[in-house]
Amino acid sequence: MTDRTSRLVVIGLLASTAMGSAAFAQVSTSPADATPESPTTQSPAPGTNATNVTSNPAVQQAQDGLVPDETEIIITATKREENLQDVPISVQAIGTRRLDQLNISNFEDYTKQLPSVSFQTAAPGFTTVYMRGVATGGDGNHTGSLPSVGFYLDEQPVTTIGGTLDVHIYDIARIESLAGPQGTLYGASSQAGTIRIITNKPEIGVTAGRVDAELNSVAHGGVGGSLEGMINLPISDRMAFRANVFYQRDAGYIDNVFGERAYCGSKVFGPDGDDDDLLPDLIGCDRTDGIQVDNAAFVDDDINVNKTYGGRAALKIDLDDNWTVTPQIMHQNSKTRGVWFFDDRLGDLETQRFREEPAKDKFTQAALTVEGKVGNFDITYAGAYMHRPNSGVSDYTDYADAYDAYYESVGGIANYQYFVDDAGGPIDIRQYITGGNNFKKLSQELRVASPQENALRFIGGLFYQRQSNDILQEYRVDDLAADLSVNGRPGILWLTKQKRIDRDYAIFGELSFDVTPQITLTGGGRYYKFDNTVFGFAGFGRDPLFIQDADGDPLPGSPPPNAVGSTRTGVAQCFTVDGDSLRESQIGGTDTTLILDGKLDGTPCINVATFENGELKPKASKDTGWTYRFNGTWKPRDGLMFYATRSKGYRPGGINRQPGLAPYNADFLINNELGWKTTFGPFRWNGAIYHQVWEKFQFSFLGENSLTVVQNGRDARINGIETDINYTAGGLTLNAAAAFTDAKTKDNICGVAADPEPDCDLILVEDDPLTVEDEEERDEIVAPKGTRLPITPKFKFSATARYAWNMGAGRAHAQAGLSYQGSARSALRTDDQAITGTLRSYALVDLFTGYTWGNYNVELFGTNIFDKRNELSRGVGCSICTNVRIYPGRPRTFGLRAGMKF
Repeated sequence: MTDRTSRLVVIGLLASTAMGSAAFAQVSTSPADATPESPTTQSPAPGTNATNVTSNPAVQQAQDGLVPDETEIIITATKREENLQDVPISVQAIGTRRLDQLNISNFEDYTKQLPSVSFQTAAPGFTTVYMRGVATGGDGNHTGSLPSVGFYLDEQPVTTIGGTLDVHIYDIARIESLAGPQGTLYGASSQAGTIRIITNKPEIGVTAGRVDAELNSVAHGGVGGSLEGMINLPISDRMAFRANVFYQRDAGYIDNVFGERAYCGSKVFGPDGDDDDLLPDLIGCDRTDGIQVDNAAFVDDDINVNKTYGGRAALKIDLDDNWTVTPQIMHQNSKTRGVWFFDDRLGDLETQRFREEPAKDKFTQAALTVEGKVGNFDITYAGAYMHRPNSGVSDYTDYADAYDAYYESVGGIANYQYFVDDAGGPIDIRQYITGGNNFKKLSQELRVASPQENALRFIGGLFYQRQSNDILQEYRVDDLAADLSVNGRPGILWLTKQKRIDRDYAIFGELSFDVTPQITLTGGGRYYKFDNTVFGFAGFGRDPLFIQDADGDPLPGSPPPNAVGSTRTGVAQCFTVDGDSLRESQIGGTDTTLILDGKLDGTPCINVATFENGELKPKASKDTGWTYRFNGTWKPRDGLMFYATRSKGYRPGGINRQPGLAPYNADFLINNELGWKTTFGPFRWNGAIYHQVWEKFQFSFLGENSLTVVQNGRDARINGIETDINYTAGGLTLNAAAAFTDAKTKDNICGVAADPEPDCDLILVEDDPLTVEDEEERDEIVAPKGTRLPITPKFKFSATARYAWNMGAGRAHAQAGLSYQGSARSALRTDDQAITGTLRSYALVDLFTGYTWGNYNVELFGTNIFDKRNELSRGVGCSICTNVRIYPGRPRTFGLRAGMKF
């Protein structure tokens, strides 16, 4: 088959795949974003056989691999198209070519190159991102705090509750990381920064494409790889289509090793230690006659496998010379099995799981961008709708292990609680969790911008966002008696079924004035309103025959309320027609009729709500306010810029899902920053120094029944410096970026969740008199003044060196990368930190070598060459669990990549 014929076959296959997969795709936004960093391709001149011909020789060289990287990066961080070096904010941008050079395909890959970014992760797609040390750990719960870092796919926000979208990185123009509060142009959840993924847009008049494949092998694990393809097709002289598809299999490296458990059986009594009776005392339990289980059926190597597939498609339509419409769609589907942590007690990359743990996470985003001009003003509309359902099964054996040991002195769970079947016989006490989230997001923005060349210029607009999440978590115990389960849900010990809605409204604007050709002043503000609600049920069931007396004690002969004997949680807290809880109504002797009108399907009643005029309404947290940004820029000459910024970002308040807990308020980040951007020939050096105050920050922790609790702390102060350097000369390219972050609490952090502003400033020392009548009433200090904020290391650094040279008919290259991250606390609270320990420092080395000729390329690579165990997160499985879960990055991986352009 000739080269020409093979190209036509590949083009046809890609076109038919893209057009036949409307569900696979994501897309673009504004013409500002539409300028691709990869070169624009023209039709070849008559008589030539070259497909990739451009009008710019330097660009053509870049396309052919003859220069190492982009010499100029155009970004749209300020919602205008500008050179990176002219934007007076701290921005790191990774362009098209460098994304390819670094073999970046997912979130973990590109955040290695962003020193101001840190994160916690539990599994692919379940990652919480932080910037500049604005982190307390424990975030990411579906009814917890909203993220503090915003994520955008082109113009549309894709920030989600409970985990950052791990968008597959392919055919991407660039990734922009904007550090510091972006509350003026980006609003809520861009409190500490914003990360934008900008896709390559359809190119009118161009027929082009590429196919790329990878095969890799992971140390201590299996074999993975990927297959990706992109095509750009002209439809008419004013219309073009671009699409890509991808499939990736990430090999596992966590081994599920054999384990067995023995739970308490019969009670063990000892000699009588009391003077008031002659009965022996209960001192423990006999585990030899209790439930014995093992995980032999689930032992396997490399259990944490992730398969991701999907694609995106965009259509660019030039209505005339001034107006462009870009509809777009992206779909991505991930299927995983296993867990991404190992047990610190067992050994390297080993865990013990007692159940299959499959999970699905997918999202589809449809977006529309309309851009044009009215007079000299640029008008942009950006709207999107995203749907992200996910589901999974999680083994919760750790909970049974911890609580059986905790209750051992009183006979363990089997004797202290009521885990039996309908006939009263013993059952396996272990739990497992099923459920998931059904997340939906609608966002719309309309903005106008005056001509950029004017000395006085303005950008402003309107923004609306609504995101909802249908939450389902079922804590199951096989064969649990119906009367001990959640009412109407046999076998479910605990149920969380709630609907969360977060609404955000904003008016924003920024005004810039060139005082002189060298000095520019900018001021901006954003008026916001948030309205967040939660409605539903959380908790245990309650046997209808269980009754309490006026003192709150069970009546004689009353059956247990549920399997754990809880009289206060779950159905006990559901609202009655009098507005009291069921428990309060029983104790007070009032009407115990539950309000069932309007309850969510699948719930026995409602206990997360507000009682008003005989009706139940969602619990709400709402407020209004302002954020701002003031900036002064000085450009003494071309290639040299200094700026000073004061800005404010915010994160909305919210509702604790546990009934009876107070809501938490919004928190704010005040940023004072000095920065510079310099270019000296082939050398580019940018940086910023900042001081931030994080006011009444939200922090999360596992509270009663291992439920996540969110409350406001005091203030924290964060000082830091970040810098990045680029040098390009001949075939050599050097890139380096580093960040130093010093983040600490300014006051004592208290642990009384019911008090939104607890007071525990007075630290009692031994022999000091109590400052209150009852010592138990004192607020607990969970983190003393000066405690370092968790997750973010003090120092993070990355560097890449690449050299390319002519060899034969093509171009060879060699590349080395180093990324280093210092140690960090894993938790804010002192007690939690004592259990989970410190995230250890690490240094990773990556090596690449390859060859490009014509439209073909091949590359050998090795990542994490020395097979370091870089710890991404550390945590425990429940509030009293002590076995630490360590979430490592991917071990040493060797692979081969090959690609073809046409």
